[in-house]
Amino acid sequence: MSIRTVLVDDEPLATQGLQLRLQAFDDVEIVGTAANGREAIRQIKTHKPDLVFLDIQMPGFDGFSVIQGLMDVEPPLFVFVTAFDEHALRAFDAQAVDYLMKPVDEDRLAETMDRVRQRLGEKRSAEEAERLKEALEQHAPEAAEELADASPEGHAANRYEKMINIKDQGQIFRVDVDTIERIDAAGDYMCIQTGDNTLILRETMKDLEKRLDPRRFQRVHRSTIVNLDLVRQVKPHTNGECFLVLDSGAQVKVSRSYRDVVARFVH
Repeated sequence: MSIRTVLVDDEPLATQGLQLRLQAFDDVEIVGTAANGREAIRQIKTHKPDLVFLDIQMPGFDGFSVIQGLMDVEPPLFVFVTAFDEHALRAFDAQAVDYLMKPVDEDRLAETMDRVRQRLGEKRSAEEAERLKEALEQHAPEAAEELADASPEGHAANRYEKMINIKDQGQIFRVDVDTIERIDAAGDYMCIQTGDNTLILRETMKDLEKRLDPRRFQRVHRSTIVNLDLVRQVKPHTNGECFLVLDSGAQVKVSRSYRDVVARFVH
């Protein structure tokens, strides 16, 4: 399916440059452009796009005001495009898919489009599942009830570990996953950090991830998993990256490849 897209920027050259770069993606269909915030709101409400590339600093309505002006409609996905990186945290707060710096780098744009496709796929799958659920509730209520009982959400609490056993010097330590603040990889060993203690587990990160609830434990770097429940602050960094400040005071850098994790829990 095509990704219906609107471009919003008060600089015509910036819009043209982005249009040229987006021509490399066969599934992107540009259905409208806008040069200011008010026009952007009209274009989005008229065309109902899947995706909007949105400049932040514009005369009149800025990019964040555009999002506020769309509270009464189903919002599209947003990618902020700007020459300034100090807005990164607000972009995460606005649930943006990504945050691109001008001039837009082609490789970064390709990463962004991969992230957009993933989000759209999840959204469409959820909509299809909801339509199926509504149809079952109307025509086969017993089947709908069985489906609800068998859903992943229904068994999430049972599928993931509540305690992890760690052998150390002939002893077995039982670690409550609620106390795990972060996990750092060191080859085939995992350093389990509980704030005031560190235990070593011989296991790959890939296997350990399968044992932990992804709604709480998310990878923020290729070698670090963080317990999102124990994040107390998000600090923006250069190039759209950021640091997570944990309950213990430790700071963990979120690499660009995992920035969408921040958008999942910053509200």
